[in-house]
Amino acid sequence: MSTDAGAPAPASVPWSISMRDVTVRYPNGVVGLKGITLDIAAGEMVAIVGLSGSGKSSLIRTINGLVPVTSGQLTVGSHEVDGANKRELRRMRGNIGMVFQSFNLARRASVLDNVLVGRLAHTSTLRTLLGLYPEADKQIAYEALERVGILQKLYERASNLSGGQQQRVAIARALAQQPRIVLADEPVASLDPPTAHGVMGDLRRINQDLGITVLVNLHLLDLARGYGTRLIGMRAGEVVYDGSAADATDADFENIYGRSLSNEDRLGS
Repeated sequence: MSTDAGAPAPASVPWSISMRDVTVRYPNGVVGLKGITLDIAAGEMVAIVGLSGSGKSSLIRTINGLVPVTSGQLTVGSHEVDGANKRELRRMRGNIGMVFQSFNLARRASVLDNVLVGRLAHTSTLRTLLGLYPEADKQIAYEALERVGILQKLYERASNLSGGQQQRVAIARALAQQPRIVLADEPVASLDPPTAHGVMGDLRRINQDLGITVLVNLHLLDLARGYGTRLIGMRAGEVVYDGSAADATDADFENIYGRSLSNEDRLGS
């Protein structure tokens, strides 16, 4: 295998996101998003902050088409998500990498096989069923693993890795899609501080080196300030802050959270 993670790999053109008065109402009557209007430019690194139930997960999943828009207009790249059919949504999702808090790995499979899952949208069904991935796809997987620093774990079972290593495999899987956008939903919530900073650093480098649009859901103010360039604060399904992450004050975070800050709102080093 050959890789050159020092030089940015050719990246797909990143996508922008446009939301116009987007509301999401779940079947049980709960309103996840209330008339959200946002423009996220292609190539931005956005931290979305809010407490549990604030709407930040609804926002991420609506962008990916996993949660349908009840009303309003949502455009992701050139895709009109509101009203899109299942085939159109599948095509769009093939260009959006998702990173979850729970990693969502096949624990008994190798690291390589987990990362190659990111190539499913670009590989024929027969090849996938037979496990016959083209050499070009394997090269993409190697480069993705090299970029997050765990190429040496290529043939390890995912279950043998630490939590931080498993999350890096999940990021590499998203990168293997050669995505236009990466959406990360609380990707460091279960990690210790040094590992969390490492994973957030990986996401920032992906944004800076490859130009990919990255949105990260967080609830810790120091991570949001340190790794996002733009901060979107959510409370009760509404945007209550939208501005520079570095310039967000403790008072801004108190307004986002709707309460005074505590030590639990900071990860630390």
